Amino acid sequence: MRTGFPDFRLGSVLATSFTGTLSERHGDAVERIPTPQRLVDWLAVYGLAVDSCTADQLDLARELRESIHAAATAAAIQDPLPASAVQVINDFSARGRAAAVLTPEGNRQWRLSSAACVEDALSVIAADAISIIAGERDGKLALCASPTCRAAFFDTSQSRTRKWCDMNTCGNRQKKARFNAKQRKDPRPAK
Repeated sequence: MRTGFPDFRLGSVLATSFTGTLSERHGDAVERIPTPQRLVDWLAVYGLAVDSCTADQLDLARELRESIHAAATAAAIQDPLPASAVQVINDFSARGRAAAVLTPEGNRQWRLSSAACVEDALSVIAADAISIIAGERDGKLALCASPTCRAAFFDTSQSRTRKWCDMNTCGNRQKKARFNAKQRKDPRPAK
């Protein structure tokens, strides 16, 4: 990974992990793909290796990211999906030349076109977003309970009651804030 950039917040669901490349949307926003090369790095982590990325392609990626976030947020709160976001997601899904292939281990892997361009990788992300927003996968879309985050995430927990997009960041921060508030309310001398 490149140094000097915020760490990626990796998850098991491609589309919502992609929306997580912009975190703390309602606080001090953290852009995790600030440069074209950083997008190349993120795609490689998810098995969507591309040769290069231009500034224009980075702008396209961010457009898709924000459209997925808007549609996933609407789906999570059971609002109508924004037509413009749906159009962007559909356009990106149809644009690429990626194919799902089966590995000898029985896993699905994506094979991008021989040119391995960013648009092919973005089409895979868009297709993943379609599958989760359409309810085709086992789980449910939810919004992070952190008031500064509010990221859309795909809850695959058994009870489907997960509260935070990431327990190690948002969850711990909220639990620490509650603990500190309780300590201020009920200060007990240390023994």
